[in-house]
Amino acid sequence: MSAAKLIPLAALSLLAISDVVFGQTVQVPALSLAGARTVLLAAEQKAQQLKAPSSLAVVDPSGDLILFEQMPGARPIGIELAIGKARSAARFQLPTETLEAAINAGRPAAITADQTQMQGGVPIRIGGIVVGAVGISGLDKTNDVGIAEAAAGAVAIGGLPEATRGGAGR
Repeated sequence: MSAAKLIPLAALSLLAISDVVFGQTVQVPALSLAGARTVLLAAEQKAQQLKAPSSLAVVDPSGDLILFEQMPGARPIGIELAIGKARSAARFQLPTETLEAAINAGRPAAITADQTQMQGGVPIRIGGIVVGAVGISGLDKTNDVGIAEAAAGAVAIGGLPEATRGGAGR
């Protein structure tokens, strides 16, 4: 077969393969590194405002770590807790405050989920879709929640279309 006939045949083969591949995959919106930096900066600023040294974690929708910071004066255990809270918020697509409340209301089986179900993790939503989550571990659960909520809301200020925390799907 001549080269002139092979080129169109190869192009058709590639098109057929791409239809199969793209027909079997999905695109999942996720927070970019720049978006994660916006979230982390907002968390750090809120923590400084509250004089609450904290560990700060930002994860993608699957719960994989994008960025982490431990502020001076934060407890060492906060590293694991902040990352765990962010992962739990992303994977459950709920604030960890909701998860902790379920346990406290008599659902102890949730403890076996191998997740960090303590207040301070908040999913980051753009247009209603979870694109990541933030987890905060400091000295006080109320501050953790406030810092996480401020940080999760920062992506809207950073120029992305819409960010909601929990909202109607909470």
